[in-house]
Amino acid sequence: MPTQQDTILTITLNPALDLSVDAPMVQPGPKIRVAQPITEAGGGGLNVSRAILRLDGHSRAFAALGGLTGARVAELLRAEGVDLTNLEIAGETRQNVSVTDIRDGGQYRFTLPGPEWDATQVTRFQDAVTASLPSEGLVVLSGSQPPGVPPGFPSHLVACAARMRARVIIDTSGPALTTLMESPATHPPFMLRLDETEVRGLRGEALDPPAAADLAGGLVGRGVARMLVVACGAAGSVLVTAQERLHCTPPVVKVRSKVGAGDSFTAGFTLALARRASFAQALQLGTAAAAAAVMTESTALCRGEDVQALLPQCRVTEI
Repeated sequence: MPTQQDTILTITLNPALDLSVDAPMVQPGPKIRVAQPITEAGGGGLNVSRAILRLDGHSRAFAALGGLTGARVAELLRAEGVDLTNLEIAGETRQNVSVTDIRDGGQYRFTLPGPEWDATQVTRFQDAVTASLPSEGLVVLSGSQPPGVPPGFPSHLVACAARMRARVIIDTSGPALTTLMESPATHPPFMLRLDETEVRGLRGEALDPPAAADLAGGLVGRGVARMLVVACGAAGSVLVTAQERLHCTPPVVKVRSKVGAGDSFTAGFTLALARRASFAQALQLGTAAAAAAVMTESTALCRGEDVQALLPQCRVTEI
């Protein structure tokens, strides 16, 4: 694939400092003495930018960071080589903790909500993001929204991006996702990604690829997004537009941690599109990146060499 690419901007409203530790056991009662923690910058959009960098791509990361924790996140990102624009906010950037029980590999994840935003802070962020939108590039809004940010923020972003002819890829959850699903906008996002948890919330159960494609087709038909990508766990992902229904089957790999698989998928998918690949090629690279991510420990993302090794094993078919 060519290395020349369109501009990619990732947006993270609710970044985090991710702490990952291994414990000899996890049980209530006694003190549990854990190993030295691994500290990484986290949050959907930031993880997408970090993974794009590992795939030899480039993106600009726009994030809201506050306090000493926010400063530490910025330091970690710049040390990795991420091109970061930091909008300083009131309050302290949240922390997430992941504890792995080494007896059975069980993983316990604790996610904090993040600082609450007031109306002034929301307006500042919206204005700053709007001024940073690339012309005819790709914009990735990924991760949760902090308390106080209106659920209509993604729709506002898509409307602003439409004026710049930029394509918006959204991977979010909670009320923001519900609003997107229930109130299709005049300018729908270019792509909306749903993971297994979100599908269960919609249908009460996980779906196999054909059922996931039917769900996605209905949402595209309602104008929720121009394209839906639905994750089906070990069965891979499906991609549906008004014209195409594709399924990519991932290779069988040893699963060490599922954390970061979704962000790695979005990174590979977005980078492929930025390099003018077809939808099938983007789905294939995203699937390879997700498979590579589950091979790594704790909150680690995909490794570029693993993605390239797995890519030929990711098979795209019509569904």
